[in-house]
Amino acid sequence: MTDRLVLAVDGGNSKTDLALLREDGTLLAHVRGGLSSPHHLGLPGSVELLGDLFEAALVQAGLSADGKPPAEVGRLLLAGLDFPAEERELLAAVAPLGWARSIAVANDTFAVLRAGTERGWGVAVVCGAGINCVGVGPDGRHVRFPALGSISGDWGGGFDVGLAALSAAARGEDGRGPRTELERVVPEHFRLESPSALAEAIHLGSIPLRRLVELPPAVFEAAASDAEAAAIVDRLAAEIVVLAQVALRRLELTAEPVDVVLGGGMFRQADARLMAAIHAGLCSAGDAISVHATTAPPIVGAALLGLDDLGAGAEAQERARAELAAAAAGETETMIHG
Repeated sequence: MTDRLVLAVDGGNSKTDLALLREDGTLLAHVRGGLSSPHHLGLPGSVELLGDLFEAALVQAGLSADGKPPAEVGRLLLAGLDFPAEERELLAAVAPLGWARSIAVANDTFAVLRAGTERGWGVAVVCGAGINCVGVGPDGRHVRFPALGSISGDWGGGFDVGLAALSAAARGEDGRGPRTELERVVPEHFRLESPSALAEAIHLGSIPLRRLVELPPAVFEAAASDAEAAAIVDRLAAEIVVLAQVALRRLELTAEPVDVVLGGGMFRQADARLMAAIHAGLCSAGDAISVHATTAPPIVGAALLGLDDLGAGAEAQERARAELAAAAAGETETMIHG
């Protein structure tokens, strides 16, 4: 049995998973910590958190570096790596630390894509607190978007949906907009009586603005009978569709079989209206496009990319999928708080 190991990291804006696996796909360690995005923590803070997770994984696996890199390859896929310069900075910071003989870093959208398709290429749209998209062609070409929010033309994700819902509720309450069920369900989520009371609480700081990211499930439920909520869901679907369509066109993939993978927390909460609109919009872009939401956690994708680097076969990949899915669900994890 080979002793070559894979170091896999999926670092999002809320949590970070780090795993060590053998080349045969056997999971040796899985640890979880807080967000690791260099955009939020700064580069030193991100590297420190990753280092703490790595040390905890070595202990869990019963391994020691012994002056040499424990892993053969490392795949570090983190939110906040939106430009090549950011990737180079992180790589320069972690490469000398001796975690793996070879390390590659990239945005976490690549983990979602690899977790959701066995082709190893295609398009992934990630919708969590924000929205992002990546496309990889069969020839290795990449399509990326800055995904910096409104300053780079983005709309979508949990925060934008929540903010749109509160805005519609406020306008309905004071008469500037149509009456809407959101006037009730939005403040009710925060145990308040009105949109104006919620606006005041956010303004005064008793409720953090970032908590608007909690509202999409309420918006999805209201969309079944409320026109304003439905319009927000339809706008989200349109944004997801246009991201994927642009990536497909730029990669010239609209005329051949290709996977469009949907990942992130929003798709675990999504209602039938959102998914139907996405399917309709993307299927109109090409007859051979297959659209599906992945249930595999992104750490699976990071691990599979590492196994790809080692030339591991299908059996190893299936073992890694199964064992990491169980670990990421909380059956075999250690929490490291950053």
